[in-house]
Amino acid sequence: VTMHQKDCDGYPNEGSSERCKEEMNVMWYLAIVQLVQQEEDGTYFINKTEIEDFPSFQYRGILLDTSRHFLPLKAILNTLDAMAYSKFNVFHWHIVDDPSFPYQSRTFPDLSSKGAYHPMSHIYTQSDVRRVLTHARLRGIRVIPEFDSPGHTQSWGKGTPNLLTPCYKGSSPSGTFGPINPASALSYIFMSQFLKEVTSVFPDPYFHLGGDEVNFSCWQSNPDVRAFMQKMGFGKDYTKLESFYMENIVNITSNLNKTSIVWQDVFDYHERIPKDTILHIWKGLPAQYKAETSRMTKAGHRVLLGAPWYINHIAYGQDWRISYNVQPLNFSGTEEQKKLVIGGEVSMWGEYVDATNLSPRLWPRACAAAERLWSDESQTRSAEAAFPRLQAFRCSLLRRGVRAEPLSPGHCSDEYRGI
Repeated sequence: VTMHQKDCDGYPNEGSSERCKEEMNVMWYLAIVQLVQQEEDGTYFINKTEIEDFPSFQYRGILLDTSRHFLPLKAILNTLDAMAYSKFNVFHWHIVDDPSFPYQSRTFPDLSSKGAYHPMSHIYTQSDVRRVLTHARLRGIRVIPEFDSPGHTQSWGKGTPNLLTPCYKGSSPSGTFGPINPASALSYIFMSQFLKEVTSVFPDPYFHLGGDEVNFSCWQSNPDVRAFMQKMGFGKDYTKLESFYMENIVNITSNLNKTSIVWQDVFDYHERIPKDTILHIWKGLPAQYKAETSRMTKAGHRVLLGAPWYINHIAYGQDWRISYNVQPLNFSGTEEQKKLVIGGEVSMWGEYVDATNLSPRLWPRACAAAERLWSDESQTRSAEAAFPRLQAFRCSLLRRGVRAEPLSPGHCSDEYRGI
């Protein structure tokens, strides 16, 4: 088996070569495992085979949301196993959000003790995080955490007074709170300390900072924020205020030797961010995300495509075909621009997903995107050609204990043996 080192391009920092070698060893092992076949009498055999294989994209990720519904550690570890079987190599851990703050911080323990659904049963301890990191590393998977701000931070405010913006109704506080207060120096002191901790806990050179879906209404209502806007010369353009905040947070992260990933909103608001910042596209139908990809790569930024693979959305029938037919490089741009598309990501947002339905909703539907991100687009096969292979792989997942949903009427031999 000859493996290429193309995945190693995803490590921008020095000292990453050993980690990359570990990933490649795992890929070598998985290539061998896929050669094992089973006879009708139950015996196993392996054909003499020569393989030359490498991925088209260095970043092949899955996002899990552990805030809207808490996912037990076992569910995360089982997902990592299935990811390795499917040649995904990045776990994007959207660990906190508005509903809950399950990450147990050493520096700010009140974040989880007051912000989690339950301070004991619905948190990820430092030991839990280490277990996820080790489990992932041994399967050739990187773990990239996301701590999204300044929006999506309602759970942060429960354990951190004066972090969120007080909303006003007329001239009086309404008792509700909005995004992190970008006009307060205390916000940047807190974020500096918090980011220093979490970037030390998660070793990957990439770190996701979020930056999406910021509602400006609370900032607009707050007299202190409005005064800060005037002082800074922002007028009434609150996109400039968000830009000011995100530029500061990205700079803090850069000083901690991390490469930032941000949602596309950050670029849309014309923020001055380092050229090595990776832009994560999440909005729109094909016409929109293709135009965004063209615009962002033309500006010299690396891009991560997520928009076409929000598979928390489901439809009757074989909706995996929609995912399979995506071509990440099918946009208007030069060859140099297309080299800036580093890969893509399947998102499993948690509004209606918890441990009871995570696995069957994710598998084998995510495998369609996995093949698209691994295989050469110039040799793209049709969904019809992919169907029997995906159907057989679903049976393989079942035998390995993965609760993968059926694709059509039929059955697998020994289909419930691993379940």
